[in-house]
Amino acid sequence: MYYREYPPHPALAAHVECMWAACAPGGAHTHRVLPDNCVDILWQDGGRPGFAVGMMSSAILVASGGPLRTVAVRFKPGAAGAFLAAPLHALTDQRADIDQLWGRSDAYRLADALWTCELSDRERIALIEHQLLLRLRAAGPPGDPGDRLIRRALAALDASSGALRIEDLAAQLGVSRQHMAALFRARVGLSPKLYARICRFRRATAALKTGPAQGSGSLNWAQLALECGYFDQSHLIHDFQEFAGSAPERFLLAA
Repeated sequence: MYYREYPPHPALAAHVECMWAACAPGGAHTHRVLPDNCVDILWQDGGRPGFAVGMMSSAILVASGGPLRTVAVRFKPGAAGAFLAAPLHALTDQRADIDQLWGRSDAYRLADALWTCELSDRERIALIEHQLLLRLRAAGPPGDPGDRLIRRALAALDASSGALRIEDLAAQLGVSRQHMAALFRARVGLSPKLYARICRFRRATAALKTGPAQGSGSLNWAQLALECGYFDQSHLIHDFQEFAGSAPERFLLAA
């Protein structure tokens, strides 16, 4: 399967993690997508409007029956709301056709522009970026108190790879845990605790792929758990079972 990421337009860099393109091979194909604390909008060849994929609380299996081209935008955590005009908790573990969020006319006009002519991935991405810039300008200037608080909270959780306790985070920000949870639900799509757990899980999967901790000639799961912010090995195992659908050992074999 072909997959490539592109940096976003500079005016979108504060909101967009990356633009990406992919092409699934011919024949039946299935791949597992893990929670990544991001919201994506995907456009796939065939003339249909795009669809948004909300924050994920567990892995999903994506199947295709033949060659399939995709171009997409991946938003930074907490940034998709300005482009979707919807509370993000409504999209959690869901997908929504973009014509329901942007309107049928705009959605189909963009789909036609993307797939009617033969374009390069970069040309298709430029069309998507143009639409995103229009929507960003229409949304008006950002920076309400809730937005600033969420950005500070996300930055703190990301910097700690999810190890920061939610009670301590709320105290640092000078708000109640309940107030912060309500803002996360609407503007991020997950609770602060679940967001932090996925941060830890992502750190652990990255550690396994780049060089797992070793002990006595074999993988030291307890050490890996501590390095990734887990209380103990059992919490690490629990998160792999919930977010990847497999034990860490099986995940490592398949990585």
